[in-house]
This record gives sequence, C-alpha cells and structure tokens, in this order.
Amino acid sequence: MDIDPTIDGILHALMTAPTVADAYNEYAKDDPHNAIRRDNFRLYLQHMQQRRPKTMLVMEAPGYRGCRLTGVPVTSRKVLLEGVPELDFFGEDKGYRVTHDPDFENIYGEQSATIVWGTLAQIGYLPLIWNTFPFHPHKAGKPRTNRPPRAAEKALGADFLQAMLTLFQPKQVIAIGNVAHDTLTKIGLDVAKVRHPAQGGKNDFVAGLTGLLK
Repeated sequence: MDIDPTIDGILHALMTAPTVADAYNEYAKDDPHNAIRRDNFRLYLQHMQQRRPKTMLVMEAPGYRGCRLTGVPVTSRKVLLEGVPELDFFGEDKGYRVTHDPDFENIYGEQSATIVWGTLAQIGYLPLIWNTFPFHPHKAGKPRTNRPPRAAEKALGADFLQAMLTLFQPKQVIAIGNVAHDTLTKIGLDVAKVRHPAQGGKNDFVAGLTGLLK
C-alpha cells in the first residue's frame, strides 16, 4: 500500500484502508463517531510534530478500551481528557474530545494506557507511540474484546509503520512486545524490545522502558 508520509496522507490511508469483519477501523467514514477520532488523531500528530520526539514506541494494536474509542494509540478516554500534566500533553484544554457511543458509554480507562503514560510521566519523557496494526482487532461479533493481529494485518500495518517512520524520523525505535518486535525486524530494523505491560507485564515494562529512556 502506497502511503503519502504526511499527516493528511496517513490519515487518508487510514480512512480508506480495507479491514475484515472482525477488525474495526476507528478512522473510517461509515461511523459518525469516527470524525472525532480523526480529529484527535490529527491533533496528536500535529502536537507530536511540535515536540519533535526522538524516540518511537511501537506496540501491538488498538484495544477496545483505548485507541478504538479515542483514535490515539494507547490512549484511553481518561488519559485523553485529563491529560498528562508532567508532559504537558493531551487534555480537553488542548482540543481533545471523546465520543459517546452507546455500546461503549461506560468505558473510561484502559490498563495499558494507564501504565504506559504513567511510566512516561514518571520518567519525564515524551515519545511518539504507534501500533503494529492501526485498527482494532476483536473476536468475531464481539466488539468489546481484543485479539492479536493476523499476518495479513501486520503486513498492512507495516506500510503505515514505514510512513510514520518517514514522517517523524525517530533516532530510536523501541518494540513493546513480541508482535511489534517481529514486525520491525521484518522491515529491517534492529531494535530493542521491552515486554508489553498487559497480562502481568507491568513491572518488566516499567523497568525495561525506564532503563532505555533514562
């Protein structure tokens, strides 16, 4: 997939990318809530351009409690609205908004988002964050679930990953988890790997990321 490595180009490619029935495209035009998610994503990339991050963290895929609802990688409604004061990032005062989808109305926080942004706040370091696969993979007919991305999805995600790398030119790329590490290796990057914070990986994640960013 040929993606123009600009904010508009990446957003257009996200909006029009094909997905299967058990993967939700949180940027597509067919859901009116996605307009807010697209605005959040654009704002996120614009703010990242202003901050010129030297490091890029690559994680796995959007979860139903985080990016699926906000449009911003590894960012829950709680993080998006309340912001990360230590990094002067996110928050309603900076223009971020949330959707009010009836099926997801009671969801506010996400464990991975809380751990990741809490760790970054403690370190005092702001990296660019992206996912191996940019859409929400879920179990068939169960949108409030998560599943690992398949090989074809990771291949599609690699194209977006390349576009983000071209746009931001990070000096350091860190894989968070095996899926991200495998994908980055396949596109020819030799990167450090840190354990994903989900499923009991918090302590290893915090220690690994702190060691690399301190």
